[in-house]
Amino acid sequence: MNASLRKKIFVGMSGGVDSSVSALILKNKGYDVVGVHLRCWNIDGCSEDDTEDARRVAEILDIPFYVFDFTDEYQERVVSYMVSEYKKGRTPNPDVMCNNQIKFGLFFDKAMKLGADYIATGHYVKKKNNSLYQASEKNKDQSYFLWTLDKEKIKKSLFPLGDFKTKAEVRELAREYKLLTASKKDSQGICFIGKVSLSEFLKKYIKAKDGRIVSEDGKILGSHTGAYQYTVGQRHGLGVGGFPTPLYVLKADVKKNLVVLAPESSKSFLTYGVNLSEVVVDKEVKKKKVLARFRYRQPLVKAELVKSNGSYKVIFKEPQRFVALGQSVVFYEDDGRMLGGGVIEEKF
Repeated sequence: MNASLRKKIFVGMSGGVDSSVSALILKNKGYDVVGVHLRCWNIDGCSEDDTEDARRVAEILDIPFYVFDFTDEYQERVVSYMVSEYKKGRTPNPDVMCNNQIKFGLFFDKAMKLGADYIATGHYVKKKNNSLYQASEKNKDQSYFLWTLDKEKIKKSLFPLGDFKTKAEVRELAREYKLLTASKKDSQGICFIGKVSLSEFLKKYIKAKDGRIVSEDGKILGSHTGAYQYTVGQRHGLGVGGFPTPLYVLKADVKKNLVVLAPESSKSFLTYGVNLSEVVVDKEVKKKKVLARFRYRQPLVKAELVKSNGSYKVIFKEPQRFVALGQSVVFYEDDGRMLGGGVIEEKF
């Protein structure tokens, strides 16, 4: 490839194996690769280790390396958003917001201003004809978190890992090139809260308030220190036990500070549709059969997307359990193409 014609690609390097291998693949294809670590807000300082790992990988690959500091913006746009949603008794997805505001927001914009032709990330997702598709590695597919990307962002973004069949293949390639991240563990849970639980993290921002845990018929089962700490469908960490069948959170009412539990078979978990606050999809669509998921790694379920009074409604073919306000719901075609998504605002 003629050096003067090479496309310049800014690769977001988190310090993990996925983004490391993404940079490796693009470098081997002859692109002009620039490694960029996005420094974001976190509570335990783990980002310093990640920054160093990313820098060392860039050194092995012999590519330029920079750090973009988005600490303040991350706290304002992602952390504060998440806390605000939990205060309202909703179940937000900070990963969706991070991709929208940071990776494909601030990072994308800054990269373009600095002369990038594309940005690239370590997401497991396929790109074809400027549309996103589920990755070949279905267990790792991350298209769910990217539903807010518009066509212009997709057009100028690359996802080198979409065709890998397994995560093991990615690690093997990293080992072949002696990348120090080859055996690094995947991050778990919400990255910026570190090793503390979500409940403990939220207690720092939301005042504790004693309340009751009850059954559907109002029987007192236990107590809690804030309904915001519970999410619809939660089974573990409820503080109650000794029941013949597992209990799940049916409702977490922040206004009444009441948590309601019920067995999984309870019809109270069923819903036939949701209103969406926003949808990235063909605006001319009035009614369309889709496959949908409202939780990461959840199996796709059949549904119909219907435009009604300027907004959209999702009608599930079969009643669905554990649908919570604030969650993202994402839509797909049968061939795996992602159509878009929205935020659940109201259950019917």
